[in-house]
Amino acid sequence: MSRSKIIAIISPLRCAFVAAFVAALGAAFSAHGATLGAVSTQRTAARPDLQTTAEHTSFKKTGRYEEVIRLCKAYQQAYPQQVRCTSFGVTPEGRPMMALIATRTGAFTPEAAKRRGIPVLLVQGGIHAGEIDGKDAGFLALRDVLDNRAAVTSTTSALEKQVMIFVPVFNIDGHERFGKWNRPNQVGPDEMGWRTTAQNFNLNRDYAKADAPEMRAMLALVNAWDPLAYIDLHVTDGAKFEHDIAIQVEPVHAGDVRLRKIGVAFRDAVIKDLAATGSLPLPFYPSFNVNDDPASGFTDGVAPPRFSTGYFLTRNRFGMLVETHSWKDYATRVRATRNTVVSVMSQIAQHGAEWRKAALAADLQAAGIAGQSVELSYKASEKKRAIDFRGYEYSRTMSDVSGALMTRYDDTKPQIWKLTVRDDVVPNLSIVAPLGGYIVPAAHAAWVGEKLRQHGIVFRKLSKSFIHAELEVFRAEKVTFSKGSNESHQELKVEGKWQTLAKNESPGAEAQLGASIQPGSLFVPTAQAKSLLVMALLEPQAPDSFLAWGYFNNAFERKEYMEDYVAEAVAREQLAADPKLATAFKDRLDADPEFAKNPAARLDFFAERHQSWDQRFNVYPVMRVGVLAE
Repeated sequence: MSRSKIIAIISPLRCAFVAAFVAALGAAFSAHGATLGAVSTQRTAARPDLQTTAEHTSFKKTGRYEEVIRLCKAYQQAYPQQVRCTSFGVTPEGRPMMALIATRTGAFTPEAAKRRGIPVLLVQGGIHAGEIDGKDAGFLALRDVLDNRAAVTSTTSALEKQVMIFVPVFNIDGHERFGKWNRPNQVGPDEMGWRTTAQNFNLNRDYAKADAPEMRAMLALVNAWDPLAYIDLHVTDGAKFEHDIAIQVEPVHAGDVRLRKIGVAFRDAVIKDLAATGSLPLPFYPSFNVNDDPASGFTDGVAPPRFSTGYFLTRNRFGMLVETHSWKDYATRVRATRNTVVSVMSQIAQHGAEWRKAALAADLQAAGIAGQSVELSYKASEKKRAIDFRGYEYSRTMSDVSGALMTRYDDTKPQIWKLTVRDDVVPNLSIVAPLGGYIVPAAHAAWVGEKLRQHGIVFRKLSKSFIHAELEVFRAEKVTFSKGSNESHQELKVEGKWQTLAKNESPGAEAQLGASIQPGSLFVPTAQAKSLLVMALLEPQAPDSFLAWGYFNNAFERKEYMEDYVAEAVAREQLAADPKLATAFKDRLDADPEFAKNPAARLDFFAERHQSWDQRFNVYPVMRVGVLAE
C-alpha cells in the first residue's frame, strides 16, 4: 500500500482520537477546574473566532482592547439569540466602553428584565487594568455557559434564570497603557495595563464621588439595570502564600439584616464551589495588620462606599470582591476567576428570584428609616480568633538596602502559619436619620443635584422658601484638613453635632443661615430606597461624604478677619460691658495653657462674640429638616 493511502486511513482516526481526548479534557475543566489549555484547544477547532490571545499563547499574554471590541461583536454573531454587544460610554481618550448582555430569557432591555422580575448579574473586569484576570476569565466562563458546559443542570441553563452583563474592561484607557512592569508584584501575563485611568483616577476609589467619566458611565449602566449582584474582579498584591483567591461579600457585616444572611450564604456557597475545584479560597482580604509581617495576622472589615462592596450595600444590593493572588501564574489565576464567575451565575440561577424579592423588601425598609439610628462606618472589635493559614517558610532579617526588617519567603517549603484574624465587625459611626430629609441650598444645588442624579437618588427643587420648618444645622467644633491630596481632593474630617435651629430661635444666626434657603434649593427626602446612600453622601461625618472628599472645604475656611488692633479694642469694650464674659475669659486662661499663650486664639475669643463674626463659618452648608411645608 502506498504511503499516501496509509496516511489517508490513519489521519481521520488520529483526528477522531485527538478530538475525543480534547473533549474529555474540556469536560474535566468545566467540572473540576482542570487546565485551561483543554478548553482553548477544543474551542480552536469549534469556534476560532471566539478565542482570546490568552488562549492562543497558553496564558502567557493577554490581548489589547481591540480584542474586546472584536470578541463582543463575535459573541453576538455566534449566539444571536443569547448575546447582545453594546457600548455604554466613551472614555476620556475616546474608546468605547463595551458590555456583553447574555441571557436566554429574551430580556435584553432593563425594562423587560424589571417587568418580568428577572435577576440581573453584573460582572466587571479590569477596574485596575493591570489586574486583568477578569477579562480573559469572563470570556471563558461566558462561553462555557453559552455552550452548556458550565452552570447548567440536567434541564436548565443558568442563563434561563438571569441576565448576565459582562464588562470585560472597566478602566480601558489604563488597559491600553500596556507594559511589562506595570505590576511588578504579579506573575504574568507578559504585559498588562495600568492601575489608573488616563486622568490618573483610581476607579476603585470613585464609586461614591464619581469624579471619573468612566465611573459616571458605569453608574448610568447600574441605574438602568439595577443589578442584584455586582462582581468586581481583582488581583491582590502581598505576601507569598498558598491561598489563591479571596471572596468578600457585602451585605455580610453591614447593611440590611436580612440581606446579611443571604450575603453569608452567597459567599460561603461560592467558596465551597471553589474549594471543590482545587482552590484554597479565603473569606477575607489577606493583607497583614503590619505590612510585610506575617505574624501580625489579619483584620476583616467593611469597605466604605468609595469601593464597590461598600457602595452596593448602600443600594441594598450585593457586592462581591474577588481577589486572586498575584504570585500565582496567570493560567491559575484565570482558572480560579473563571470558576468564580461560573459559581456566581449558578447561585443567581438557583436563588436570584428569591434574593431579588429580599432586596426589594430591603428597599421598602430603607424608605422608612427616618428617626432611626443608621450605621455609616464599621470597624473590627478587639476579639481575635486563631486560624491555620497556608503559607511558606520565611525569615525576617535586617536589610542593608532599606535598613528595615525584610521578609524573605521560600515558596518551595509550604508551612502552616498559626495566625489570628479579627473579624468581629461592629459599627464605628451611627447617626439618626433625619425625619424629613436634607436641604441643599441653591448655591450648591447645581453640582450636588448632578451628583445625586448620577447615583439615581430622588430629590426635588424647591419652588419657594420654607414655612414653619425646623432646621438642623451641623456646627463643626474641630476641623482637620488632610495634609496631602488624595484622588485630586484635599479631604476633610469634622467633629461636631447637629443642632436644631427653630424659627426665630436665634435671629442673628437664622438671618445668615436661613438666607440660603431660597427657591432653587434641593430637598432630598429620607423616605426613599437609597436612603442609606443618601446619608453616606450627605452626612458630614460619613467616611465618603461629599464633605469628607473636600467638596465643601470653602465653608470651613475663614475668609474675614479683624486687624489685631481693632480686635484688641473690641475685646476691651466687651470686657468692660460684660463682667460674666470677663470671668469666662479669665477661667479659660487659667484652664487652658495653650490658649493662654496663643495671641490669635485669645483675640478670636472675643471676635467670635462680635456681631461681625461670620455665622456660616464652620457650619456645614447642607441642613436637615423634619417637617417640610412650602
